Amino acid sequence: MRKKTLLPYQKSLVIPAVLIFSFFFVLPVLASFVLAFTDWNLSRFTTPVWNGLDNFLYIFTDRKFGLSVKNTFIFAIFTAGLKTILGLFVALAVNRPLKTRNLLRTVYYMPAVLSMVVVGIMFDAIFRFDGMFNQFLGTLGLESLQQDWVGGYKTALPVVILADVWRWTGFNMAVFLAGLQSIPNDYYEAARIDGASSWQQFRRITVALLMPAFTVNIVFNTIGGLKVFEQVFVITGGGPGFASQVFSTYIYSAFSQGLLGRSTAMSLILFITVFTLSTLMNTVLKKKEVS
Repeated sequence: MRKKTLLPYQKSLVIPAVLIFSFFFVLPVLASFVLAFTDWNLSRFTTPVWNGLDNFLYIFTDRKFGLSVKNTFIFAIFTAGLKTILGLFVALAVNRPLKTRNLLRTVYYMPAVLSMVVVGIMFDAIFRFDGMFNQFLGTLGLESLQQDWVGGYKTALPVVILADVWRWTGFNMAVFLAGLQSIPNDYYEAARIDGASSWQQFRRITVALLMPAFTVNIVFNTIGGLKVFEQVFVITGGGPGFASQVFSTYIYSAFSQGLLGRSTAMSLILFITVFTLSTLMNTVLKKKEVS
C-alpha cells in the first residue's frame, strides 16, 4: 500500500526535472538544427533568413577553422592520455597501505575542486616571462631556455595542456581508486600461488578488472578535451594570434561578433563530433570489459 501511495508523488517530482532539461538542452539542440542553416545575426535577430549550406561552406573553407580543429584534437589526445596514465599510477601509489594515504589522496584530488580562473592565474604566474619557471631555469644556469611560455606560438598550447592535466589527474585517480578497491585480494593471492609475476598480475588482473574505470576516464577525458574552452580562454585567450585557438573559442569568437547563425552551425558540428566519438569510444571500450 505504501508503494502505491508514493508512486504518484514520485512521478510528479520528475516532471520539473524533465521540463528544465527539455527547455535548456533538448529545445536548443533541436533549434540549432534549423538556425544553423540561416543567416541569423544581431541585425536579423527576429527575422533570420534561410541560407542553406552557406554557413558550413564558410566554416570548412576558413583557415582558422582547420587550425582550431587541429588544436582541439591535439589537446584532447594529449590530455586524455596523460590524465588517464598519470591517474592510474597515482591511484596505484595511494592504494598502498601508507600512513599518509588519506592525506595524499586529498592533496592529489584538491586541484579538481579549484576554479579554472584560479588555476589560470597560477599557471600564468609560473610560466610568463618573469615567472617562477624562468627564475628556476636561471638558478640552474639555463638562461638560454628562458622565454614567454604562455605567449609563445609553440609553447602556449602545451602550457594549457599541462594546466588541464594537473587539474584533472586527481579526478582520474579517484575513479581508478574506486575500481582498485573493488578488486578482491584473493585474485592476487591465487595468481602468486600459480607463479604469476608482478607484471602479469598487473596486466591480467588489475588492468583487466579496471576496464570499467578506463571506460569512464577515457570517455570523460575525451569529451572534456573536445569541448575545452575555459582553460584556453583564461590562460591564453586563444593566442598568441591563433596558436592556441580551439573549437569552442572559435565558436565564441563568432558569437561575440554577432554571427549567431554561423556560431550555431559551428556548435552543431561540435555536438555531432563529440556525440559520435564518445558513443564510438564507449562502445569499443565496453566490449573490452570483463563480464
